[in-house]
Amino acid sequence: MRSILFIPGYGNSGPGHWQSLWEGNIPTAIRVEMPSWDFPHRADWVNALDDAIERTSYDEPPVLVAHSIGCIAVAHWALEHQRPIHGAFLVAPSDPERPDALEILKSFAPVPQFALPFPSHVVASSNDPFVDLERARDFADAWRSSFTEIGPKGHINTASGFGEWPRGEALLHEIVMS
Repeated sequence: MRSILFIPGYGNSGPGHWQSLWEGNIPTAIRVEMPSWDFPHRADWVNALDDAIERTSYDEPPVLVAHSIGCIAVAHWALEHQRPIHGAFLVAPSDPERPDALEILKSFAPVPQFALPFPSHVVASSNDPFVDLERARDFADAWRSSFTEIGPKGHINTASGFGEWPRGEALLHEIVMS
C-alpha cells in the first residue's frame, strides 16, 4: 500500500472540494497540514510537506495530490529534498509570479523550472484566474510532467463547480497504478 498525500492550496480545501471528497474515500489518504492556510509561506509549507512525507507509514513511496499553490510547494520541495515519491498529480498550479498574484503568495516565487525527479501530471483549465494556460503548460514542460487541459473550468475548485470529479479520479488512478 502507498500513502496518498493531499496538498491543498491557499485557504485549504473545504468539505465539498474534490480533494476533500477523494480524501474521504481513500483509506491511505493523508492531508498535509500546513502551519497556516491563510498566511502561507514557502519555507513553512515545504518543511510541512517534507515532515508529512517522512512520516508516511507505508513501505511504498507516496503519491502527492496538490492543488493551486500546493503544486508550487511540491516543486519547491522536490528542489530541496530527495525522498522517494511514486508520482504527483498537480491540479491548477497557481502562478505567484503574475503581476496580479496575491501578495501573500509571492514567497513561492520564483517557480522552480526543472525536471521533477518523479512522474507527474499537470491538469489546467483554459480560464483559470490564477494561471494562464500557456504558463501552466510551461510549468508542465519544465517539470517534465504530462499535461491535460480540461477546457474553461476556472480554478478547478468548488467555486468553479468541482466537487466530485470522476475524470480527475481516473487520472489519479493512472498515476497510482503506474
